[in-house]
Amino acid sequence: MTRQGASFAHPMPLGATLLADGRTRFRLWAPDCPSVSLEIDGTPPIAMQQEGDGWFVGTATCGAQARYRFRVRPDLAVPDPASRAQAGDVHDGSLVIDPRGYAWRHPEWRGRPWTETVLYELHAGLLGGFGGVKAQLPRLADLGVTAVELMPVADFPGERNWGYDGVLPFAPDRTYGSPDQLKALVDDAHGLGLMMFLDVVYNHFGPDGNYLGSYAAPFFNPHVATPWGPSIDFARPQVRRFFIENALYWLMEYRFDGLRLDAVHAIADPGWLDELAREVRRTVEPGRHVHLVLEHDGNVASHLRQEFDAQWNDDGHHALHVLLTGESEGYYADYAQAPAQHLARCLAEGFAWQGEPSPYRDGEPRGQPSADLPPTSFVLFLQNHDQIGNRAFGERLTQLSNPAALRAATALLLLSPQIPLLFMGEEWACTTPFLYFTSHGAALADAVRDGRRREFAKFAAFASPESRQRIADPNDPSTFEASRPVRSENQTEDAWYDFCRNLLHLRRQEIVPRLHGAKSLGAQAIGERAVRASWTLGDGATLHLMVNLADQPVACPAIEGRLLFATDAHVPQGVAQQVLPGYSLIAVLQTAR
Repeated sequence: MTRQGASFAHPMPLGATLLADGRTRFRLWAPDCPSVSLEIDGTPPIAMQQEGDGWFVGTATCGAQARYRFRVRPDLAVPDPASRAQAGDVHDGSLVIDPRGYAWRHPEWRGRPWTETVLYELHAGLLGGFGGVKAQLPRLADLGVTAVELMPVADFPGERNWGYDGVLPFAPDRTYGSPDQLKALVDDAHGLGLMMFLDVVYNHFGPDGNYLGSYAAPFFNPHVATPWGPSIDFARPQVRRFFIENALYWLMEYRFDGLRLDAVHAIADPGWLDELAREVRRTVEPGRHVHLVLEHDGNVASHLRQEFDAQWNDDGHHALHVLLTGESEGYYADYAQAPAQHLARCLAEGFAWQGEPSPYRDGEPRGQPSADLPPTSFVLFLQNHDQIGNRAFGERLTQLSNPAALRAATALLLLSPQIPLLFMGEEWACTTPFLYFTSHGAALADAVRDGRRREFAKFAAFASPESRQRIADPNDPSTFEASRPVRSENQTEDAWYDFCRNLLHLRRQEIVPRLHGAKSLGAQAIGERAVRASWTLGDGATLHLMVNLADQPVACPAIEGRLLFATDAHVPQGVAQQVLPGYSLIAVLQTAR
């Protein structure tokens, strides 16, 4: 058993490493440079030694909080790409950090099994940084959340950002707090029985503050384009190791319980993902629960048969969104025809698209078969940062759907055997928008604002230049402020909060203990906007969920069993009636005999 007050450090082969004799070793991959020197504030430059394969190493007499840069050209000194913290913003010097300076109060924490996971995604900056998030933890634990997922915290340019413009992936952004404050947040969560997940971005760097191209051009492949520029070249062993070390750093040094890997379909070498996952499984201490979750637009199921726990189920979201809102533009076009059938397939098999040609993608096949995977291989959600924030006005479903239909869909989300995810504020039916925001310099800010408005030109509501002017400027501080999730604690919000809390407590008592070994028994559309789905659970019990997102009732086969939950108070105990009311969900449990 690890003693209270223990410290953790991940030994890295790059960046700054404190040595026992009062010195620090610095290591940088700079294959384009004939020479590199180390500059530490207040001391003469130190020539670094070449080690081969583009590596430079140097040692200096300095300790924690020393500020340093690497001089890669006579006219250019750069921060450490493996900086553990910055003295200022992304263009400033890096700081030497003592990874063992934080004394953990709950070092014995070993996490929780994946089947117990209820994710809560949030943006740390909007909640007041790491300290603000820490203040929310007791409430989230009481709500029934078991895992808090931070949107990316890697250092980004300026004061405000979603986090996907990060350029220093090892350095928590200073606007949120220090490395020790982030560790204290994770530590407090563990003390409350909460897991902490981190969203990490390995498919691109942001457009401002990434200096790698100036001294390590082979980090990128100019022949493979992405929406963010040349692809990161994962064929290079130095590049592969850079990001593997990053994942291990967050899991081992910060004690995060899981990582969500952003948009991995943009990583040109999918084999690297499985290499990363194997390395994580080899490194994490025996008996500790650590979870790996993918976001993959291609619906590639093969990773889920290896070392990854789950993937975000975009298909499930899109089908539910169409059913709740009637929207059919953009990628929702693939779900506009027979959305209930798409939802049924998602509940039964995980993905709706499993290799069929996608009309939205000009007939290109999308996805792989996924019916053999357990329901817990999929993270289901009604809302997340993308699906709200990538809308022109950042509206939540509270503004887009019928409240009674949303209530039924929320019950489906929280009682389904798939792993549920809530987005901050969803638990009280928050009406505050979540907008896209940045804090770039003037020229880049103009390009981002104008580019974002052009993106919406293909939608009918924004066909005219005048209509696009109504889209908020991402760089305006008021856009960030308008996105803070505000709870007024009125009767409606309190009732919704209690509704979610009761469902999550029901999930914990009746569904989670039976989730391991759960298998689908199939699902069917029983109306234009209604679905029935069933699963055999790990203890032999059978769970039936019937949801109707239309206002008119539909016929539904009677099911003997114990009524777990119903949004309609008039459903009789012991049997699901043969008529499923409008805007309703019924959950029935048949225990094994």
